[in-house]
Amino acid sequence: MVAASYGLAALVAAVVGGLMLMMPAAVTALGVNWGTMATHPLPPRTVVQMLQDNGIRKVKLFDADAGPMSALAGSGLEVMVAIPNNMLGMMMEYDAAREWVHRNVSAYNFDGGVNIKYVAVGNEPFLTSLNGTFLNVTLPALQNIQRALDDAGLGGTIKATVPLNADVYDSPPDQPYPSAGRFRADIADLMTSIVQFLNQTGAPFTVNIYPFLSLYGSPGFPLDYAFFDGTSSPVSDPGSGVTYTNVFDANFDTLVSALAAAGVGGLPVVVGEVGWPTDGDAHATPALAQRFYAGLTRKLAANAGTPLRPNQYVEAYLFGLIDEDAKSVDPGNFERHWGIMRYDGQPKFEMDLQGGDAVALVGARDVEYLPRQWCVANPNVPGLQARVADSVGYACGHADCTSLGYGSSCNGLDVVGNASYAFNAYFQVQDQAEGSCDFQGLAVQTAQDPSTNGCNFTIQIATSSSAAGSRRAPVVLLVSVVLLALVLLVAP
Repeated sequence: MVAASYGLAALVAAVVGGLMLMMPAAVTALGVNWGTMATHPLPPRTVVQMLQDNGIRKVKLFDADAGPMSALAGSGLEVMVAIPNNMLGMMMEYDAAREWVHRNVSAYNFDGGVNIKYVAVGNEPFLTSLNGTFLNVTLPALQNIQRALDDAGLGGTIKATVPLNADVYDSPPDQPYPSAGRFRADIADLMTSIVQFLNQTGAPFTVNIYPFLSLYGSPGFPLDYAFFDGTSSPVSDPGSGVTYTNVFDANFDTLVSALAAAGVGGLPVVVGEVGWPTDGDAHATPALAQRFYAGLTRKLAANAGTPLRPNQYVEAYLFGLIDEDAKSVDPGNFERHWGIMRYDGQPKFEMDLQGGDAVALVGARDVEYLPRQWCVANPNVPGLQARVADSVGYACGHADCTSLGYGSSCNGLDVVGNASYAFNAYFQVQDQAEGSCDFQGLAVQTAQDPSTNGCNFTIQIATSSSAAGSRRAPVVLLVSVVLLALVLLVAP
């Protein structure tokens, strides 16, 4: 009986393995980032079900919060769990690293537990904007976490890595092409130590690549060079003889060259974040996001690789899964609009995660909403336009008004429309609480949807549908002066 059971198990494994090989590559290569910086997050089990409904098999987290981790138990999804930057200093002590691994990795390592594949040690800790805050703590933290994984008997299957922004490497000004890629001069020695450690432990280099940010940060950047469907502005690399038709390949290969220069040319690379936002900037639109993802998923499904690593599987995680209305907008208003799904888990556009023709994604199931009522500026108030500025500034300081910014989906509203949008955003964030739609008598509740073509006035997720036991994250204060100017200047 034992032999027969073993034979049956082997047969099933062989069949499943064969089916996996026959499936499109993107099914296994593609993951998503699940961020939770939202005032009204979806319940974790709802999110996990949505991932499974869409055939997504890998997910990258930004912490080890018990809610998502518990929901992922038994799902079979591959997970990259994370240690936030503000904990890296603690991880310099091995006992703290060992305890973290015990609580957040070993505790889920059981039959029906969480299928953890990576531990992300920090997130983009070497960004130039962080002014070197984490330069001295990241490598010791990485070493201690991997040692703790090894000591727990998990190091053979779970690897510690550091998700890094693409700004850790570049090409010299006199050789601005991928084959001349090197690690940034101020951190070259540190980066060499990190990649050599990753190479020794069998962990991948994890990099976040954002073609949108290349476009956003460079006024003369050719729009079509950000996509995968051809360009009128190809870039020739005299060092390799390669002509690049998209910035993703050029960026990736700059890293490949930097790794080779550091003596680890064969180190595997995981793309930890790659995506396109849908609001908050003139180029952040659903149409351009759909175009970007169509090209990316086709590329991944074909195992096309890049010119310096051709015909290779690339493990990649889309950024992101769901919009997050409590993220900092310091990089830009688009930061709250990276999701392929809206705040409520409903798809923004059609796409095929397997790299074929676009199809409708499966949205979150059984989402509960607040009552269908909105808060708008009261048109019966005398001199309304001249009186709303302070109230709009207050509302937008406590809710998400990024869709009102220049080039955004609601940029075309007049002064009263801007005020209505701001008032409603605040009203919804406050769970439509009594007194939250007043603004010194300037606002009034309505059952008539004030949304216009392209500008959506949201109804928030009901509190009872929020993640159990979680507190709503505080919304980072917007720059009220900008929105105030918007209200005063955008007149009918």
